[in-house]
Amino acid sequence: MEEKRKKRRSGRRHGRRGKRRNAAGILSNIVLAAALAVFCVSAFQLYKICKGYYDGRSEYSKVRELALGNENQDDEEESKFTVNFDELLKINQDTIGWIRFSPEPSIISYPIVQGKDNEEYLHKTFSAKENTLGAIFLNVDNNPNFSDKNSIVYGHRMRDGSMFRHIQDYDDKAFWEANPYFYIYTKDGRELVYQVYSMGEVVDTSECYRTEFASKEEYQRFLDLTKEISLYDTGVEVTTSDRVVTLSTCTSASDNHRFVVRGVRVKEEGNEEEGD
Repeated sequence: MEEKRKKRRSGRRHGRRGKRRNAAGILSNIVLAAALAVFCVSAFQLYKICKGYYDGRSEYSKVRELALGNENQDDEEESKFTVNFDELLKINQDTIGWIRFSPEPSIISYPIVQGKDNEEYLHKTFSAKENTLGAIFLNVDNNPNFSDKNSIVYGHRMRDGSMFRHIQDYDDKAFWEANPYFYIYTKDGRELVYQVYSMGEVVDTSECYRTEFASKEEYQRFLDLTKEISLYDTGVEVTTSDRVVTLSTCTSASDNHRFVVRGVRVKEEGNEEEGD
């Protein structure tokens, strides 16, 4: 009789251990399945991001080939750089210009568009495809011929180094010293040369984003402010008779912060004469 009781107790103990093992096994499988699901979702998201970068950069490479032909145009004589705007306008009627830096950051060589508002090209490429790279675009309130006192050009700060990511290289004065100019080409045949005179981080509501000025005094205050926020003194003179282009991109600081690089027009070549 005693032997039977021992066997029953032993059986109950083994049963409880078996249930615990089964429960632990089920829990482990649930955790494993959840981890696998998270991994798959993360991998898919990473794939979408990488594919977005690849598709965007491939598109802009094709656009450059179409608009510039041989991209290795003579860098010794900037006036020889030409853009085929007829081909660009076939793709996108919102085309108003082309921006490039020489010698660096040479990756910045893109068409400029102007949309119906400042949201249109945030996630739409030059060829009107949905993509996080978006496009380089002129502020909707600016004149497309860059005749305003302050014209604002926007571009994303992409992790792969594309679009306006490398304007932040101007936080280093040595970089500015080696690369003090950028160039804008307009569809009416002009080449506008800008000398970088100010760079720094601002909030998106900063007075530095003004585009209209009621008087020379207001414009002078704007110019003074742009120099005050500059990370370093470039020594470049800017007067109220000058025209400025502000290049703006986001930063890693917050959604409300922007990094801006400003250039003053120092040279213009082409067909169209501007009035004041």
